[in-house]
Amino acid sequence: MELNLANSESKVELAEHIFACDFNEALIHQVVCAYMAAGRAGTKAQKTRAEVSGGGSKPFKQKGTGRARAGTIRSPIWRKGGIVFAAKPRSYKQKVNKKMYKGAVRSIFSELIRQNRLFVVDAFQVDAPKTKVLLNKLNDMKIEGAALIIADSVEDNLYLSARNLPNIQVCDAATAATDPVSLVGADKVIITQAAIKEIEGLLK
Repeated sequence: MELNLANSESKVELAEHIFACDFNEALIHQVVCAYMAAGRAGTKAQKTRAEVSGGGSKPFKQKGTGRARAGTIRSPIWRKGGIVFAAKPRSYKQKVNKKMYKGAVRSIFSELIRQNRLFVVDAFQVDAPKTKVLLNKLNDMKIEGAALIIADSVEDNLYLSARNLPNIQVCDAATAATDPVSLVGADKVIITQAAIKEIEGLLK
């Protein structure tokens, strides 16, 4: 399949088995959830009644006080007591096969093209590390909202120009091929020809 370049009149040839796939919503949802779950730290830790300090002896005798019987001052119903179902460090990682992961990313790229949200350029360079220069370049391309810029390698000028813009993300081709959340969350995706070829090699 062919796609017009956003900044010139020439066209670029795209692999149909990567950029013309059917939209698989269930697969994309599974991969996005797995990606976000893998980013969770899972380091939350609480103590049970067996782990909190104190409570080694019975606080008062069983009968005759008029109070409810108690065996320890570290019971969960007492102040400074343990937690009943205490959270422990855990991994939230979900297993997703490589074939499924690549299929989801191919489906996302294909849907971006169908929705006219993918802009292919021959190159995307910023002459100086200035945010204003990058904004002018995006305005010339009529790019509004959240945008993702994918290059074969991220240059310092491009990175420094974009890091102060909350709605603009910059990444290389290898990162884009493994980050479905950024692809789904961007209103517009700008990608260079060199990055297209690299992604085709990664997703084949």
